[in-house]
Amino acid sequence: MQAVIIAAGESSRFWPLNQGHKSQVKLLGKPIIAWTIKGLAENNITDIIVVHGAESTIPAELGDGKDLGCTIFYVPQERPLGTGNALWQARDLVRGPFLVVWPSKVNTKTMVEAMLLKQQQEGADMVMVGTETATPWDYGVARLEANQVREIVENPARGKEPSNIRTVGAYFFKQDFFSYYAGLSHHHEADFIDAINWYLKEKTGSLVMLKGDVPALKYPWELFSVLDALFASSYFQPGVAPSARIGANVVMAGQVYVRENAVIKANCVIEGPAYIGPGCEIGYNNVLRGPVNLEQNIKTGAFCEIKHSIFQEGTHTHSGYFGNSIIGSNCRFGAGFVSANKRIDRGTVLCEVKGKRLDTRLQNLGFVAGSEARFGIHAGTMPGILVGSRAVVGPNTHVMENVPDNITVFAAPPLKKKK
Repeated sequence: MQAVIIAAGESSRFWPLNQGHKSQVKLLGKPIIAWTIKGLAENNITDIIVVHGAESTIPAELGDGKDLGCTIFYVPQERPLGTGNALWQARDLVRGPFLVVWPSKVNTKTMVEAMLLKQQQEGADMVMVGTETATPWDYGVARLEANQVREIVENPARGKEPSNIRTVGAYFFKQDFFSYYAGLSHHHEADFIDAINWYLKEKTGSLVMLKGDVPALKYPWELFSVLDALFASSYFQPGVAPSARIGANVVMAGQVYVRENAVIKANCVIEGPAYIGPGCEIGYNNVLRGPVNLEQNIKTGAFCEIKHSIFQEGTHTHSGYFGNSIIGSNCRFGAGFVSANKRIDRGTVLCEVKGKRLDTRLQNLGFVAGSEARFGIHAGTMPGILVGSRAVVGPNTHVMENVPDNITVFAAPPLKKKK
């Protein structure tokens, strides 16, 4: 059997971490999409087709797939015309029944096993994976008849939901699904669901229910759920590499994985789950409170505290507090940086995404910074702030609203040099 992974699209709602495709964010040392592929390979699905954007670096990053136990074929989607169009690009490579999987599904190992078992037991033409939701109006939800999936209703009106079971981005189809997609009278960005619903009028559809889910990564703060899933999986193997150097009086509690050539200086306290990547240097008297993910070559100064955060490779900090935050690659932080991660009224944190205020439903959320952002001494961010790639936040500046890419913000104008 083959699997098609849809890793195209602009990831516009994932700003400021959308310099590449959102599935290229690294957790536990690998891009998220690599963990998804690994789970497929462990179910003996080793023929993988990745549909990617025209300018994507995914093919260069993943290569031929041998390191992940599979063979990867790549197909570009020249324009971002939706999931259905992305899948259509793979039609000439699909030779029989196949899976369609979103690239953030790092739980594919268990999810696909359940899907294949359900299909064998019931002989279904389509198998959909779903999970319960308290807000069905935000998703595509299943309409069931006699325990069979009969339709997917996109964003139903409140009070008119056919169920509380939402789709989670994993499907089994027989090869004839492509003929239904091709036969649609109108193609548009959301026509994947149209094709599924036409297919289900003539075919049988089964449902696999998950107790939990890994999100499709619409928004950057959903990375925390993906990290939680990886920490809970068999892929996370705590331990300390022989080449790592651990200073005096370092305390490690819970599950901690310290990778090759990492340095943890004296008097640090690390509470797992925590991943400390190759070449990291954790300064004196640091406190890391998990879940924490630090990719390779992270450097922190003395008296730095990191709580429930994700750092991409090459970022450097001095002293400061990073709470419930996500930081892109090669960022720089001056001494005394502080991220606020809880509203003073203790309400859920709001984020502005593409001009709309969204409720993240999180009580704790700090900030998200894109790659190569820089922060001066004693800078700070309010909860839910997004800071763009290559942005500069001046010293003593408290960021109260989003900062676009390539913008410099100061609390006060910098002093002019005298002539």
